[in-house]
Amino acid sequence: MRDPKLDRDALAFVEGELAECLTRLNRGIEKESLRVTEDGYLSTKPHPKAWGSALTNEFITTDYSEALPELITPVSSDRLKPRQWLHDIHQFIYQHMDDEILWIGSMPCILTKEDDVPLANYGTSNVGMMKHIYRRGLGYRYGRYMQVIAGVHYNFSLPEDFWPKYQQFKQDSGNLKDFISNQYLGLIRNYLRYCWLLPYLYGASPAICRSFTKGKGGSLLEDHGDGSLYGKYSTSLRMSDLGYQNNAQSKFSIRHNDLDEYVNELERAIRTKDEFYEELGVKVDGEYRQLNSNLLQIENEYYAKIRPKRVINSGERPTQALKRGGVQYVEVRSLDLNPFDPVGISQSQIDFLDVFLLFCLLQESCNQSDRENAENDENFRRTVYYGRKPDLGLLRFNRAIPLQEAALAIFEEMRPVAVLLDKSNQTRAYTQALGEAIEMAKEPEKTLSGQFLNNMLAYEKGYFGYTMDLSKKTRQQFLSEHISPEVEALFEREAAQSIEKQKQIEESDSLSFEEYLKQYFA
Repeated sequence: MRDPKLDRDALAFVEGELAECLTRLNRGIEKESLRVTEDGYLSTKPHPKAWGSALTNEFITTDYSEALPELITPVSSDRLKPRQWLHDIHQFIYQHMDDEILWIGSMPCILTKEDDVPLANYGTSNVGMMKHIYRRGLGYRYGRYMQVIAGVHYNFSLPEDFWPKYQQFKQDSGNLKDFISNQYLGLIRNYLRYCWLLPYLYGASPAICRSFTKGKGGSLLEDHGDGSLYGKYSTSLRMSDLGYQNNAQSKFSIRHNDLDEYVNELERAIRTKDEFYEELGVKVDGEYRQLNSNLLQIENEYYAKIRPKRVINSGERPTQALKRGGVQYVEVRSLDLNPFDPVGISQSQIDFLDVFLLFCLLQESCNQSDRENAENDENFRRTVYYGRKPDLGLLRFNRAIPLQEAALAIFEEMRPVAVLLDKSNQTRAYTQALGEAIEMAKEPEKTLSGQFLNNMLAYEKGYFGYTMDLSKKTRQQFLSEHISPEVEALFEREAAQSIEKQKQIEESDSLSFEEYLKQYFA
């Protein structure tokens, strides 16, 4: 971790020349939630037909499991619109999911056998089968329990007209596309230096059901005595080794110093054989177990805390899209579901993320080294397991610095960015969001994980009972609301059209699946 140092000249230039652009930041949210039965077990029902096709619906799809719907908002430059979209989608799906409930926690409900976790189904087309087999491969590689962990992804970009003037300010005479990519990569490098802040502030998974761990956890977790395990000072077990993990990824190093380097390293990983995955087999007894036996089946298997992204064309791989057009936006992937907000993320969190990401852009960003990457990873690990521990030390150039001191120093450098966003958008929301974060740094019990764990322990029902009751209250809230005819009609129309689109895709396939895969990876 490096000392935060905002570029005051860059800030002054943006305030003087580009402040209007800050009213048009682009945001989009992808939010996952498990479907569970009324007694808290994982749903085994298929994706509700009334929601449309998980393959082609623009708003409602599935992630890893058939029981893990993913809600997708359109990109919007209105800071309030993403949450409104999420609210509307929640209203619609709750009207069409029978007696099931959306689990409000990131870590899952009661689990039985791994084989009982249903893989997401996308139909019989080549693209649908590829998505399904990819998930089958993940199950063989890491176990299916990993496929029922839920989170929130936050997509962020600046408007296109921000970049030409900012390039002039930076005295860069190169290609604009390359300049934009380099600036986003610089944002990402700074994000990785300070992203331990997100699980500290907004991690909300300090406890889990014992059924999830399968004996893992050891001395890290305490036994609540009712089937629950928890970390006394943990913030986000979802982001720990108990949650998302891929040990094979230690065989390659992804840096964000140069787009070609980043793309080439991912390309190498999806073309390098792995001995263990070869032993699993690719096609066994006529059925695909995985797409291939490489370190990564596809680029998305790389479990990053943040990703450089570009909207892909049909049949295009993510790395090909980045090669073609450069970085278009960044995807933040370190957020737990907020169990205290009905849509899983609060407006205050969104406002803080805007400040944080713009702050990461408006400062110098030197290249990453393997040593710094290791230090960043260790700071993140310490925070997810022990983030609320008094006097927890984080590493800064191999020396320990108290987490609270490090957080407050970063927030102080972020303050002018929050003030600028407030001024540009004629609001006080950004400084208020930063103020809330400062209070959480000073008082760890005010963090989401602190609130959740204290409430859970006082509730005396354990992780399952407390989360189940919160989930039922959230369901009742949405069912008691009146959904507008316009919203209902919009999502009904998209559901019907998506089913027709899937049918057309299936009918238009002319290649065998083997040929389709061959062309996709060519």
